[in-house]
Amino acid sequence: TSLDNMSLRLAAVVLACAASTASAAGPSVRPAFVQPHAAPSSHGLRLRTPPQGGSRPRLAAGHALSERRRAATAISMQEGEKKKQKNGFDQASAFATSAAIAAAAVNQAVSMKTLEAPDVQKTYIVKDAARQGQVDAEGLPIVYDKQLIEAYWRQQDGALQKRWREFLGVSVPFLTKLVAMLVRGGTDELQRNQADLARDARINLEKLGPTYIKAGQMMSVRPDVLPQEALDELAKLQDSVKPFDTELAVSLIEGELNAELGAYFTEISDKPVAAASLAQVYKARLTTGEWVAVKIQRPDVLSIVSKDLYVLRRAAEVYQGLMDRFAPQQRTDYVGLLNEWAVGFYTELDFTNEAANQKKLKMLLEEQGSTGVYIPNVYEELCTRRLLVTEWIDGKKLSECEPADIRECIDVGQECFLTQLLQIGFFHSDPHPGNIIRMNDQSKGKIALIDFGLVASLQQEDMDNIVSAVIHLANKDYTALVNDFIALNILPEDCDRAKVVPLMDKALSPYVKGGGAKKYEEELKKVYGMDGQVGNSVGAFQAMTNDALTVLNDIPFSIPPYFALIARAVVTLEGVALIGNPDYGLILEAYPFVARKLLSEDRPEIQRALQEVLYADGGIQGQRLANLLNGALGVVARTQGGVFVDLDAEIEDGLDLQKALSYLMSEKATSLRNILLDEAIVAGDILLRQSARKGFGAFINSLPRPPFFSQFLPKPETVPTPFLVPTASGQPAPVFVPPQDLLERVAPQLSRDEELYALSLVDLASGSLGKDAGAVVGGDAFLDPRAAARLLLSVLTSGKAPGLESLPPAFRQASEQLLVSLGGEAPSPGAGGQNGELDDALGAVAKLSDKERAALEASGEYVLRTLWLQ
Repeated sequence: TSLDNMSLRLAAVVLACAASTASAAGPSVRPAFVQPHAAPSSHGLRLRTPPQGGSRPRLAAGHALSERRRAATAISMQEGEKKKQKNGFDQASAFATSAAIAAAAVNQAVSMKTLEAPDVQKTYIVKDAARQGQVDAEGLPIVYDKQLIEAYWRQQDGALQKRWREFLGVSVPFLTKLVAMLVRGGTDELQRNQADLARDARINLEKLGPTYIKAGQMMSVRPDVLPQEALDELAKLQDSVKPFDTELAVSLIEGELNAELGAYFTEISDKPVAAASLAQVYKARLTTGEWVAVKIQRPDVLSIVSKDLYVLRRAAEVYQGLMDRFAPQQRTDYVGLLNEWAVGFYTELDFTNEAANQKKLKMLLEEQGSTGVYIPNVYEELCTRRLLVTEWIDGKKLSECEPADIRECIDVGQECFLTQLLQIGFFHSDPHPGNIIRMNDQSKGKIALIDFGLVASLQQEDMDNIVSAVIHLANKDYTALVNDFIALNILPEDCDRAKVVPLMDKALSPYVKGGGAKKYEEELKKVYGMDGQVGNSVGAFQAMTNDALTVLNDIPFSIPPYFALIARAVVTLEGVALIGNPDYGLILEAYPFVARKLLSEDRPEIQRALQEVLYADGGIQGQRLANLLNGALGVVARTQGGVFVDLDAEIEDGLDLQKALSYLMSEKATSLRNILLDEAIVAGDILLRQSARKGFGAFINSLPRPPFFSQFLPKPETVPTPFLVPTASGQPAPVFVPPQDLLERVAPQLSRDEELYALSLVDLASGSLGKDAGAVVGGDAFLDPRAAARLLLSVLTSGKAPGLESLPPAFRQASEQLLVSLGGEAPSPGAGGQNGELDDALGAVAKLSDKERAALEASGEYVLRTLWLQ
């Protein structure tokens, strides 16, 4: 019953919204609200009575009793349903009344104050600062400016109010239609009429103009949110907007160029090849022979958009007031979110700025070595504020491609977007399918990116925080994710972590699984146990409601306004990917890119994030290191049904040693290599101290002692002895100290943690390079010289160790004979054995390129030099 009443409550909310907006519009657009009809009254069931003068047989009497019981139950159920339905309508009516009263009060308060133009203190939108403050003939700023917009509004008060009424005249009837359907048949009624509703919505957006068409374009790529009928209708908004007359377009082009068309073009298409909300595009040929795309802005579009900013600002103020009244704990600045979107939309109308964005992003991607995505050239000398001329691209827009073709482009597009967002901090914020072209000639790239009117920039700090959030989200580390959300200003520092973390698990885990909103809904139902049975569903619904109330009332989260552009780009790109792959999940798909970023950059912030991933239980974890290297190259260890990244899991088909070592010695792993060098110095110090103490003890114990009077002689380790010790200058200096004192000074005793770490390093060496290597690394060369001899002999006979080729053959042969005499065993060519792992490692080193081997040798020299100076 609670679930059935959901449609009633939804109807009440829509009813309240319609009532509040209509109250501001006056009687001309007041909706005719549909009153819910009462359920038909029951007339009951007439029960038969036994005939007079006799009685029924016992079976008949039992049947009559059963009939009466069933009839009574039916009556009771009908009455119960009537009561529940009445209660549902009463609750919906009460909810609608309260909401409508509150909305009217808020709307009245908003209408009594002077609205300010959107003011963005921190914006990521890229604007042309050189032309800030300039206005056109109508008084509209060329580059968005709050004071100039407000001055224009003051001159256009009548036009603003007219535009507000136009907005209400289109939106209120549509809301009323939704209310009628919800009350009449609930969400099922909406589904039965979704084709008609989608068509009405598309027509209404076209009536309202470019601002609202833009919103429809963004939603047209969300198959996880909207049904297919709605997607098909909204897709018509991508580039099928009704064009304006070509003669007018030519006149506008000539006006922008201040010359006749023939001065620059030899031919131009008779009709536009694409008509969008802000402009339309023609295919033309320059006098120099190149084919170009000529994009000319629609007439008076800037004036229309500026008025729409007023309408949306007023609507946002009303919504903000309602949220402040009903959910005061929420700190999201909805007006601020609109401000960022509004400034971005206004900036899209500046084609000079768009040309500069396109050139800059093309240069930045080329510097990054990004391939697969091509950005057309710009003919800057022909570009003005309302005219853009760029290289013509032959191909098919993704909005016109089959899902299989889109699937082929996902990896390339995703890599390019992540490079923009997380690597260079300058990203295309409107990557809808109409702006992505699958190129016919793929020699320059698989896809081309167009339309750079909305481009945003990120600060390095924000990029680092997003990288950290992706890592923690993929690893299901919600405790650490809270810190990321605090750094991103989504959560306050004083938030209740005990409440936040469990709710993060419930809300975010279904999203990480991928598949968009529809799959998210399915997973969310599983989380709350909504299995379709009435009893379980009611309890699950109550649990979900309690969690929602906790979020609204107890967790003061907020969405930073500058996140609007990031969210828009991510939502749009994810929607495109879902068309090609219904199971697409952005977080896990982005993980390899983020892993590569962690491994390559050596900035302190990235180093800290990498250390957080690699270290656990006080030391670096070899399995995590292996998984991170595999993840960077696209082999991700997953757990929980393939949903999350498991850094501690073993990968069966991971990278071989040669590929891993090659990647580690490349520039792509600079950050990881720096951490490993520091770790190697720490490990080398511990192992050398352990080896020195073991060797010293073995040497002292092996010294001969006189049989009779040794007890009267001083212990050898306490007798002052001359030694040469390293200095900071690199030159050894003589000292005269007892050996034991020198040992304590040079190789202090290991702590308990250091001993445990040394044991883990010995186990790692034994498992990776063989038992003999483990014995040498553990400092047992003095105790087991045969192990050291066998290890060195394996290195010499392998012929793969660096530098062996420079040794004279006679020296190598004499060395091998010496080692054999000490207990080494010369392996036969190609034989395995316990040192087969060592042979694999030496083979991997031998296959390194000259540049990679130079990096390995430099790393080894750095570690040895540092240990010598310590």
